[in-house]
Amino acid sequence: MSGMGKLSALLIGASLPGAAVAAPAAGDVTDTLVIHAGAVVAIPGEKPLGPTTVVVRRGRIAEILPGYAERPDARSIDLKDRTLLPGLIDTHVHFSFAPETKLWSAAIDTPEDVALFAFSNAKKTLEAGFTTVRDVGSDGYSIHALRDAVNDGTVVGPRIFLSGTSLSIVGGHGDMSGLNRKATEALYPYDYTGACTGAVECALRVREAAKYGADLIKIASTGGIMSQQARGLGQHLSDAELVSIVTTAHSLGLKVAAHAHGGEGVAASVRAGVDSIEHGTWLDEETAQLMAKRGTWLVPTLGLLDGRKDGDASPAVQAKMAEARAVAGRNIRLAVRYRVKFAFGTDAGVSPHGQNAQQFRLMVEQGPMTPAAALRSATVDAAALLGQSDNLGTIEVGKYADMIAVAGDPYRDVTVVERVSTVISAGRVIVHDGNANP
Repeated sequence: MSGMGKLSALLIGASLPGAAVAAPAAGDVTDTLVIHAGAVVAIPGEKPLGPTTVVVRRGRIAEILPGYAERPDARSIDLKDRTLLPGLIDTHVHFSFAPETKLWSAAIDTPEDVALFAFSNAKKTLEAGFTTVRDVGSDGYSIHALRDAVNDGTVVGPRIFLSGTSLSIVGGHGDMSGLNRKATEALYPYDYTGACTGAVECALRVREAAKYGADLIKIASTGGIMSQQARGLGQHLSDAELVSIVTTAHSLGLKVAAHAHGGEGVAASVRAGVDSIEHGTWLDEETAQLMAKRGTWLVPTLGLLDGRKDGDASPAVQAKMAEARAVAGRNIRLAVRYRVKFAFGTDAGVSPHGQNAQQFRLMVEQGPMTPAAALRSATVDAAALLGQSDNLGTIEVGKYADMIAVAGDPYRDVTVVERVSTVISAGRVIVHDGNANP
């Protein structure tokens, strides 16, 4: 375990895999909270409710009543001129870095720096209305510490499901490149990066990730756009390595998310049985149909390059960015056409944190998708991908009291969710009237 992992265990206690399902403890969640909402999108994709009272107890939804029921002894929030929705879920973020993070930052930043930076990004994300995230690649164990601290109430943040470091080939997208050999070996030793070669070693990396608390496994099946080398975006992990990773992960009860851009790598990942394709930039019709048949999810990350300027990238990265932009939106159009399951994910970290909701507009424009379908991808469908449909994704009795409020009708104008006025996470009011609460 890294120094940060040891520190987190000392500070907040060891955490078991899957602990991220716990409601973030914050304040006194035993109190009753009564919410009076003018309209409620209880199940995105279905008809909204009219004036409604939602009663929250111990961090979960206890009652949903028509009209405005009074509870004189309980705290109440007046949202009679607002629309209430389930808390949003982003299934593809990276809290340990941001668009401004430099290649050489590991030479300067300590694990404690990374943990605080990740917390800052998590705070922005929560205040933007995203009450749950899936972090699919953050360095070291700082993100584990953040997840555990949120779960036990040490800090306030979104509920986090994490993969830890991504698995990749040596020199691949999950490994480090772009620094000289001495710097690379000093800052990013081989066993730290998640690189693996061959079916046996790749299985070992999966077991190590599970041992140290991963909620899922993230792999780099193909090259990556932001990798500092010109080795393209085609398949990296071999078919045998992919099958080994998926078989091992599934035997341990962990899902596999596959970063995959090039068409051959996307297809190989689907054949190997991964649970989700992240990006799927060069998704083709044949593979889209196979994904629909197998039930493989697509996480399209349509805002992938929004936070990046070509002038800030190396020539190799600029070339890959141009290739990706040329086919932008094709993946989501194919997913809509062939009824592939898709979940909302932005790649925040590569794109700016806290601006996650801007992707809804892209989904509506590029799909084209209805606003209701786009919202469903970040609630009902995202919860299903996480295996958390019993706890998250809708406003129903028994589920976590994760909710947001917006001014206007999100079924008519999905951009209203870019401006949330209220955020409630596990019964705690995080933002109200657009102001963050301490």
